[in-house]
Amino acid sequence: MPAAESIEDALGYQFRDRELLRRTLRHSSRVHERRGDGPPQRDNEALEFLGDAVLGFLLSEFLVERYPEESEGGLSKLKAHYASAVHLHGVARSLDIGRHLALGRGEEMSGGRSKKTLLVDAFEALIAGVYLDGGIGAARKVVVDRVIGESANGAAPEVPLTANDNKSALQELAQQRKLPQPRYFIVAERGPEHAKIFSVEARVGHDVLGRGEGNSKKIASQRAACEAIERLSARAAGK
Repeated sequence: MPAAESIEDALGYQFRDRELLRRTLRHSSRVHERRGDGPPQRDNEALEFLGDAVLGFLLSEFLVERYPEESEGGLSKLKAHYASAVHLHGVARSLDIGRHLALGRGEEMSGGRSKKTLLVDAFEALIAGVYLDGGIGAARKVVVDRVIGESANGAAPEVPLTANDNKSALQELAQQRKLPQPRYFIVAERGPEHAKIFSVEARVGHDVLGRGEGNSKKIASQRAACEAIERLSARAAGK
């Protein structure tokens, strides 16, 4: 496993507290495995808890300042996108966090370095570590640069603002990317006539980007569009 310090270049922040940096990447399996072997160590679970809160605050702050006229629903939609496991997993992968995790042997053998939950938790722990080590300004820079992906010229992030209508949001995103218009296909129906469940696929070109189910075609289509938005956004993050 590479030295934990080598992740700083990718993150864009240099830690003063080296043990804090190492703790952000230390999974509980590593601590449990080495209990009684040398001085006690602490895992990153509490830092992940703090990082989740810091991330939520900084995302809210950024979005309110960037989109002062947007509705609460629209802001919530944007925040949900940036804070989603799909998006944060893409960010964690772009930073190559998996290579730097300190795992127990069992977790290592079970493929822990590529597990979405472990990568997302470690990234949130890193946000907490930056906050504790360098303050809110340092954490804000990491969130804006790495999570939101704000470009150097201040361009707005490429995320649709349409609230409460995933189909419209997906159409808007497809237009931004110069992709074919999304199409929706009912691929399955099950259940009695009075309680049918519909399965719908959202396709952009020949790609099936989302699937959704619901007790109406409209609900199923909206859920399929939501999943398609997440996948397109993850592609933009380099997943």
